[in-house]
Amino acid sequence: MTAGILVWAYTLLLPSFADIGIIGQHILIDGPLHIIALRPQNLFGLDLPPLVHGVLWSLALNVLCYVGFSLRHAPSSIERLQANIFVPSDLAPIAPSFRLWRSSVTVEELTGTVARYLGEERTHTAFESFSGTHRISLEPKDEADFRLVRYAEHILASAIGAASSRLVLSLLLRKRTVSKKAALKLLDDANAAIQYNREILQTALDHVRQGIAVFHKDLQLICWNRQFGEILDLPPSLIRVGSGLTDILHFNGRRNAVAPERIDDFVQAQIERYVSGREPFLERFAEPGTVIEVRANHMPDGGIVTTFTDITPSVEAAEALERANETLERRVRERTEELTRLNVALARAKGEADDANISKTRFLAAASHDILQPLNAARLYVTSLIERQGGGGDSRLVDNIDASLEAVEEIFGALLDMSRLDTGVMRPELTSFRIDDLMRQIELEFAPLAGAKGLGLSFMRSSLVVRSDRRLLRRLVQNLVSNAIKYTPAGRVLVGCRRRGDRLRIDVCDTGVGIPESQQRDIFVEFHRLDQGARIARGLGLGLSIVERVARVLGCEIEVDSEVGRGSRFAVTVPLSNAAAVELPARDDIRVDASQLVGTTVLCIDNEPSVLDGMETMLHGWGCEVIKAPDLAVALAAIDESQIMPNGLLIDYHLDHGNGIEAIAALRARCGDLPAILITADRSPSVRERARAEGIQLLHKPLKPAALRAQLAQWRVMRVAAAE
Repeated sequence: MTAGILVWAYTLLLPSFADIGIIGQHILIDGPLHIIALRPQNLFGLDLPPLVHGVLWSLALNVLCYVGFSLRHAPSSIERLQANIFVPSDLAPIAPSFRLWRSSVTVEELTGTVARYLGEERTHTAFESFSGTHRISLEPKDEADFRLVRYAEHILASAIGAASSRLVLSLLLRKRTVSKKAALKLLDDANAAIQYNREILQTALDHVRQGIAVFHKDLQLICWNRQFGEILDLPPSLIRVGSGLTDILHFNGRRNAVAPERIDDFVQAQIERYVSGREPFLERFAEPGTVIEVRANHMPDGGIVTTFTDITPSVEAAEALERANETLERRVRERTEELTRLNVALARAKGEADDANISKTRFLAAASHDILQPLNAARLYVTSLIERQGGGGDSRLVDNIDASLEAVEEIFGALLDMSRLDTGVMRPELTSFRIDDLMRQIELEFAPLAGAKGLGLSFMRSSLVVRSDRRLLRRLVQNLVSNAIKYTPAGRVLVGCRRRGDRLRIDVCDTGVGIPESQQRDIFVEFHRLDQGARIARGLGLGLSIVERVARVLGCEIEVDSEVGRGSRFAVTVPLSNAAAVELPARDDIRVDASQLVGTTVLCIDNEPSVLDGMETMLHGWGCEVIKAPDLAVALAAIDESQIMPNGLLIDYHLDHGNGIEAIAALRARCGDLPAILITADRSPSVRERARAEGIQLLHKPLKPAALRAQLAQWRVMRVAAAE
């Protein structure tokens, strides 16, 4: 080995020193003492790469030295025995094919040989276990078969190593013995192997995370690792060979503050758990606050092997999780109870809100009736004054009163419409109709107003059929056209329709004051008006608010495009329909001559005396005879008393006793199938449907005299047609 190192240094290390200048380059060129054959990189003229050159000469010199040294020294007995394991000789062990070979070694000889190295007790236990497993009888004088020999080799190898165990059994089978010196050397090697294996085992045990302890069958400590004492936090006096399990458990009991009178019972119960070894169990130590999992397993000789695992983090995590679960369950239970209470409160509040909405609806109907009653009476009186006024200085005052009442009527109508839209009372009745019919009605209504302001009002005709609520859509477009005319000082207003796929867009364009972009969403808020618009026209700022609400009920979209000083464009989109259009019933919108109503007898029923007086005054001005009554009973009595049968019925819906529809049914039963008009402030669909089912015309308060006069004229036409 030393010679090889010297050659390696001469051939590889020395040239490196020459390259860095520690020694001269002449050694590499001329060799030491100018001997060229000894040049470090070309030793004896061998021309090879430097690394191959150095390795080759080092290995060659090592091999020569090893062979020469071996030839000069004779092998010892133990070396010969060990060599025979690998080189066949007269001492070579049996071949692997000895399964069919029968030896003269008895069971007694085999067990005696093994017992020399393992001890009598362990050898006996091992062979008894083998006998029970293979169900064979081990009589001392019987020959040992190959399975028993193999087993003996196996258990012997655990003590003295595989090579030594094969050597021992080979000598035993060949009935050969070794010299005393060789036997001692063999035993020394076996003892060294045992010690080495023990150190390896102890090192391995010390590096195991769990604590390990082995107790003899009399529960005395015989083996342990370092973690055993650290996990149990035992004093050094208890961590030694011969320490009893009872002493260790007594120490643990005192540390856990077990009462002195209960310490013995505690130790006995713990020993039973250790000895039983049925399942792992836990030990808790209050002082260090640790939880140890203990597992105990029995050994063949009656001892026990115990493992101690510190599971404190796992237990703490499990306990924390359990506490968290309990807390979570408690919080969930509390939240559930709270949600239950809130749901009950919400249900109660919803019920109260529904009741409030119902009450609001009822109040709205009643309030609209009560509010509009005096307004309706005032309009009737003013209409009578206008028709009787033949000019003069008071005509202007009467016109102003009529305009003021009309403004009040408009305001109350807008407020009531908003209330009905917000409470959901006003629901759409979808039908298919020609959009041109709707536009023609709106044009007739607003043409005079636009002409009075000197504005051009144009409607682009369209033959398309839409599906929507005719009444609500008309109200929406009416408000847009009204706003356009109101806030356009000069120029024109254009209303047109454009097809957009399966929908129709209705545009209302004007050349008015315009709306700033920052306020285009605010104009739909009730009572919100622009400063410039407020200076141009009067109003409360409810028109566009109603437009937005009606569009929401109809499911339409409202678009706004405006530029200050140049005008605005409002657009609403409605769905088109492929169904046939429902035609409106023919109406006589021509102004009726009052002389046509002469001879018409009208029965009027209303629970408000002022309304009855106003109605009587207006109808007398039209040449009608009037029978008035506050309720049905008085009306029947008045008919009997006057002996005059009415030509038609004009009855208010809200009466003190019953309603107008019931009163009309009773009067028809008494006087025949008379034409009837129901006057009401209730715009709910239910009232309208009931009136339609009974064949009753419907007029809403405040009553428009022109509409009433047209209806009365139709009665006369119906009477003339029936007479012919």
